[in-house]
Amino acid sequence: MAEQEEEDSKVSSPQPPHPVLEVICKSLAKTSRFAAGTKAGFAVSLLNRKLDIGAPFVLHIEAVKDGEEPISFGPDAVLVDYGNGWKLQTVTVLDYGGVRQTEHFPQIPTQNSDGSRPAKTASKPGIGFVYIAKIVVAFILLFVLGAIFTLALENLPRLILFINSFM
Repeated sequence: MAEQEEEDSKVSSPQPPHPVLEVICKSLAKTSRFAAGTKAGFAVSLLNRKLDIGAPFVLHIEAVKDGEEPISFGPDAVLVDYGNGWKLQTVTVLDYGGVRQTEHFPQIPTQNSDGSRPAKTASKPGIGFVYIAKIVVAFILLFVLGAIFTLALENLPRLILFINSFM
């Protein structure tokens, strides 16, 4: 009797979900492991932080199986293992045939092989000579326009008298 109850409990109890999900990262060329219940957006941001300079950014994660339509995970979706034959993998910019464009994707700092952060490189300054020259020209035009209106208002009574003298 006890043996039958033990067999029934084995049959009726569902398989527990895998405690770990493996995501194949094409940019890193290795598999990353995440806890069950991890949101796809967190996994994507974590994978992008691990990338080397020049590696294509991860856009999203999808579940793929041969002969099936891929299932894409949005940033708030929880990663799920769909079972036999399904695998989770990343989708990069290169998968869409695009080229990495740094103005659309922010540069994420990476770590050197010794674990230290790389030195910051000097980027193009936001304020240059042309920018300052444009501001100076705008101020000069503002003051010239103000002077023209001031002179016009000061000489307006003379203009009115001059026009009235001919009428």
